Amino acid sequence: MLEKQIIGHSGKKLMILGFVTVAIIFTIYSRYQDPETYTPDSMDSIQRIAYGFYIILITAFGAITYGIYLYLREKVEKNEKNITTIIALSVSTTRARKIFVITFVIYGIFFSLISGTLVYQPEINFVTHYGATIPSGFVSPCCDIPGYMPKIIVYLTEHVGLQIIPINLVLQVVVSYLVGLNMALASSAYTISKKGRGISTIGAAAGLFIACPTCAGTFMSIFIGTASGIALSIALTELQTLFIALSIPVLLVTPFIMAKKLRNADGSCKINPTK
Repeated sequence: MLEKQIIGHSGKKLMILGFVTVAIIFTIYSRYQDPETYTPDSMDSIQRIAYGFYIILITAFGAITYGIYLYLREKVEKNEKNITTIIALSVSTTRARKIFVITFVIYGIFFSLISGTLVYQPEINFVTHYGATIPSGFVSPCCDIPGYMPKIIVYLTEHVGLQIIPINLVLQVVVSYLVGLNMALASSAYTISKKGRGISTIGAAAGLFIACPTCAGTFMSIFIGTASGIALSIALTELQTLFIALSIPVLLVTPFIMAKKLRNADGSCKINPTK
């Protein structure tokens, strides 16, 4: 029992450490976005800091992922009669895990397209327009608003590339995880949680527009016309915080709503985690 408690506490600590680390590196790097502070002598140092930013960011993602794994494992092993245990048991089945992985990957790819992380421009040749070498990539350390630098640019072909923006990357991982979690729970509660599943769908749809509201406006322009789409893009950019505020909390709350549908009268879980 003591070992399980230690594992659970370790999981929480790793998750907290990971999220705090992400917040810290974003805050620190935002100080290097003033172009007036750049000099030829400082460029090499800023470039190294940019590389370090992504190394720390990936390490933080690893800590959060392992922390979640430890926390859920502890919940499954203790098998207590509470909502978080029901969530852990519901997503620990083989079927739920498969659905989570499939949803996470597919949604992540779709999010990449919507947010502009995965770029496909058939009308532009990267070699001709940008003098790019195929394949190639580089880290751009400056300059943009906080959260959008350092940016990774990768040229895969003459028309396909990657534009990795830190804030988009974080939102993509977080939202894709939450959508995958919701889908895994929904698969377990399909016949008894229609209301919860509907809320999850709303959260997932809103999550598509978090990373790049301008891309969302472009997407909308297909249906409402180019001129209106541009105006909508500007409006959506201003409402970016609102999209984040609406989608992520919904995706966080929905698992608890669905978990209540999976709860027996005595507080135990209706799902058999061994299946």
